[in-house]
Amino acid sequence: MNPMTFHAPQATADALRHLGNASAAVIAGGTNLVDLMKEGVMRPTTLVDINSLPLDAIAPTAQGGLLLGATARNADTAYHPLVRTRYPLLSAAILAGASPQIRNMATDGGNLLQRTRCHYFYDTAVPCNKREPGSGCSAIGGLTRQHAILGASEHCIATHPSDMCVALAALGAVVHASSAQGERRIDFADFHRLPGASPERDNTLLPGELITAIELPPGAQYAAHSAYLKFRDRASYAFALVSVAAALDIGPDGVVRAARVALGSVAHKPWRVPAAETLLVGQRPDSALFDACAALLLAGARGQGQNDFKIPMARRAVVRALEQAAAGTIDNMHAPDTKESL
Repeated sequence: MNPMTFHAPQATADALRHLGNASAAVIAGGTNLVDLMKEGVMRPTTLVDINSLPLDAIAPTAQGGLLLGATARNADTAYHPLVRTRYPLLSAAILAGASPQIRNMATDGGNLLQRTRCHYFYDTAVPCNKREPGSGCSAIGGLTRQHAILGASEHCIATHPSDMCVALAALGAVVHASSAQGERRIDFADFHRLPGASPERDNTLLPGELITAIELPPGAQYAAHSAYLKFRDRASYAFALVSVAAALDIGPDGVVRAARVALGSVAHKPWRVPAAETLLVGQRPDSALFDACAALLLAGARGQGQNDFKIPMARRAVVRALEQAAAGTIDNMHAPDTKESL
């Protein structure tokens, strides 16, 4: 075990002071970080436990949206009455991820900070630019079935693993972050990064910054027509091959007034193309229109051989998700109404 110092601050200011250490890591639920530490992928010398900070509230905003505290547990968020009624897309996405035990521990802020991963990232015996910048990408030319078809680079072709983040991208969430220098808001579209030449950087958080909350804009207009679909190798506890978050605002005349579509497990970040959504506005929903949206969303997609199937799969998934959203809210997990417990 690596030697490290451990802090459990009671105030945010104290947590930020400890995060000034360049090799510090934040721990809350620990569902990703602990695994990475066990595998020797991450070796923080300072661990800052933020569970005692007052960051777990879920509350409406004055603008009609919702504020999710960074340490609110995924299960609490998925089953919260305001999330289920106003943002059923988010509830469905969270319940499609991991297992009940993990959702009871994992936090909303931590979900955003999951490392964009592949098998080679976890294997310290092989080169990985994400783990050791400049060492090379073992995935390119290797086993690529799970890997990116959009936004990849010659340095990394890994995909982002989160289900929750796909829904947050579609809903246009905003990340609240704090540091010793002050607070700032980060549009969700700008929070996660594409790999480029620096795949070791998953997101745009600055050194010493801490996620304090995730803000959802008003979303009741999408509640009646949303769907989250996840295609994977087994029915539970598996990362997606392709996932889709789709939400439509359909007027009384049956015409689309606004649309949101995001793809997961196809890139280093949740994939959203505003022009593809604009294509739907002012139109009556139909399969041909949805296919045109899917084609625009997947423009430039390129496989690595073993994952070429993800391109037609993603196109069909977008059409299916939009068809189900148009028909009415669909939760493909058939989640029970009862609170999860260990």
